[in-house]
Amino acid sequence: IYMAHKNSHHAASQAVADLLEREEKAGFKELHTYRAFADQVVRTKHNLLAFLIELKRQGKSIVGYGAAGKGNTLLNYCGIGTDFLDFIVDRNPYKQGLYTPGTHIPILPVEAIDEARPDYILLLPWNLKKEIMQQMKHVEEWGCRFIVPIPEVEIVTD
Repeated sequence: IYMAHKNSHHAASQAVADLLEREEKAGFKELHTYRAFADQVVRTKHNLLAFLIELKRQGKSIVGYGAAGKGNTLLNYCGIGTDFLDFIVDRNPYKQGLYTPGTHIPILPVEAIDEARPDYILLLPWNLKKEIMQQMKHVEEWGCRFIVPIPEVEIVTD
């Protein structure tokens, strides 16, 4: 993306006009679009918390996978800490041995999952669910299941 002052001698391409038109058709200039998005965010939070609370009431163990920024944003917004997640694993050795910002959940190597044998793994980089589930397919041997929190909370197997 290139930006210039309105009276610049640089002309905007047709792609810019096309994008602005798509954004307008999608409602990006309307306040109700953002209010609807905010409502959806709150519903997602409530649904995820209700789901995790029910699992904990059943005595289930839950760990997180992936200590990326968007996952931490989700954890902090929802108030999910060690009361829900025993720990989080991440493949990045520079994150291992540290804690998630705000929620202070320990970050361990991926092998910690095999040692703990949790009932559920909450996928924090939900956009990578297929890749992670393929890498961690072996956890199904002890009945572990994957939780995808976004766009709707769901348990996925494949």
